[in-house]
Amino acid sequence: MIQRSLHLLIIVLVVAVALAAGCTTTAPTAPSAAGTLTLSDMTNRTVTLNSSPERLIGVGAGALRMLVYLNASDMVVAVDERDRRSEKAGAPGMPSGTDRPYLLVHPALADLPSAGRVTGDPEQIMAQRPDLVFVTFTTAKDAQTLQEKTGAPVVALVSGDLGTNRAAFYSSLRTMGKSLGREARAEEVISYINATIEDLQRRTWAIPEEQQPRVYVGGVAFNGAHGLLSTDPAYAPFMLLGVDNVAAGAGPRGQVVIDKERLVAWNPDVIFVDEASAGPVTDDLADPVYRSLGAVKAGRVYGVMPYNWYANNYDTVLADAYFIGKTLYPEQFADIDPGRKADEIYEKLDGGAAYAGMKQHFGGFGPFAGGQRG
Repeated sequence: MIQRSLHLLIIVLVVAVALAAGCTTTAPTAPSAAGTLTLSDMTNRTVTLNSSPERLIGVGAGALRMLVYLNASDMVVAVDERDRRSEKAGAPGMPSGTDRPYLLVHPALADLPSAGRVTGDPEQIMAQRPDLVFVTFTTAKDAQTLQEKTGAPVVALVSGDLGTNRAAFYSSLRTMGKSLGREARAEEVISYINATIEDLQRRTWAIPEEQQPRVYVGGVAFNGAHGLLSTDPAYAPFMLLGVDNVAAGAGPRGQVVIDKERLVAWNPDVIFVDEASAGPVTDDLADPVYRSLGAVKAGRVYGVMPYNWYANNYDTVLADAYFIGKTLYPEQFADIDPGRKADEIYEKLDGGAAYAGMKQHFGGFGPFAGGQRG
């Protein structure tokens, strides 16, 4: 199928870019005074910092996550409001500040002093006397302004994803690794992610097109919970597995809301539900129109854990992919227990098991309760 060929081409190109990025260093490191390091961040700013920083702050979606991946959580002295115990904890489909894998493994991070909202508050940052601040989703101008106001070196990063922006994510990890003297750990994380993706592809890419079920993911959360018609044409776990996403081409990459008629016309064989939107999707599935879908009538509606949860939780992307693979192709994934595989991934990237906590928050892997026959 043309769609599958395009998926394969995208994956091949992304892997090639990632491998090319792996053959280069982070930004060139300039000669520095003794005890300092000068490098270029992801906005091409030149930043001079202490070569052995001890007090760190990560501001913005993905910054704290990367610090955890590089085993630097014990050096963090403040976190932004979205990584603390959030005021939005009770809002459907909103991260609570305790329900992301890196915070489930390191819950004390959510109780650290505030560094302000997602762009950082200079006064709150200054109060914690950081040696180094990492910030995402910023511009060179804003990063420089934050540095000037706080008096602390500010390194701008890009959170990226495991799709077309994987190379940017890897470059950010390498930049952070260079800043912390943890280059080896950055390469370890990158190698593990690449090997995991290769394993997923090895299991599925030879499956003939006629043996592939047509699949759909609904309830994709974005700034809150959404109903069954919220989907992602480039849903990352589907892309990694090369499965037939009926919504591919329905819009740009990222969350889109389709028309009811389109979903009915697609009539997917299997439906997966982003469990951050369990409530709205359960309500939708009471509609007789949706209950007429083949996947619903056959009881083939399954829950997957949300990964676009304050930017990409790369670990959960991989964990979801293994569960989806096991569900669609049990023979190819006969050796995989999805919950145990999820914890293997969480332990490798976050430093500890997180599946039980994710299951408690969201429901975990298995049939989606709101989609059961009856």
